[in-house]
Amino acid sequence: MSGPGEEGPSAGKRIRLPVSEAVAIPVGRIVLGGHLEVPQGARGLVLFAHGSGSSRHSPRNQFVARVLRDAGHGTLLFDLLTQGEEKEDAVTGHLRFDIRFLAERLEAATHWAAHHAAARRLPLGYFGSSTGGAAALVAAATLRSIVDAVVSRGGRPDLAEDALPLVSAATLLIVGEYDETVLRLNEGAYARMKCRKALAVVPRATHLFEEHGALEEVARLAADWFRKYFTPPR
Repeated sequence: MSGPGEEGPSAGKRIRLPVSEAVAIPVGRIVLGGHLEVPQGARGLVLFAHGSGSSRHSPRNQFVARVLRDAGHGTLLFDLLTQGEEKEDAVTGHLRFDIRFLAERLEAATHWAAHHAAARRLPLGYFGSSTGGAAALVAAATLRSIVDAVVSRGGRPDLAEDALPLVSAATLLIVGEYDETVLRLNEGAYARMKCRKALAVVPRATHLFEEHGALEEVARLAADWFRKYFTPPR
């Protein structure tokens, strides 16, 4: 008998069962906590890479994840840092800007997800925020054959530096109209990218998209982007 997330041998169309579970993602000697939700018949799986001082419990990322699931995409929200590292970073602030370090954590989580019964053969994508947006692009440049699409919300793609021209995943950069400094940085990074790409500016929105309707627009844009660029399940 097939367990949750597995495909029964008698299923004519390989029906994928819904999954909602807390997960532990091994990365070397440490373990990262997360939550995996995959709706039945999922189009793909989106891994969230949060930004500075955030976690998988971020209300903004939780909201976007719900919208993505309603659109038929699975989500994996997990912490890029352990609790000890989060405490250290709260004092020093150095880990949140160590993009290569964050990208390696995301790459490890991607390999873990690609082999999970609920996500096996599903297209994979990233939703990154702040410095997590840069980590998502660096990871996508490394995992070119695995990652199909990337969405960055108020991200810092400029910090991906030399990885930008190497990204092959379709990439959507979303920035608030009034987040002027970050908008300029996104415009510069956008010009260096060679993949399928788009830059969406949300009117009257600031960096955290706290204005009425702004985060809803971010979630809608992200859901549409993943729907467009997720290829059929592998």
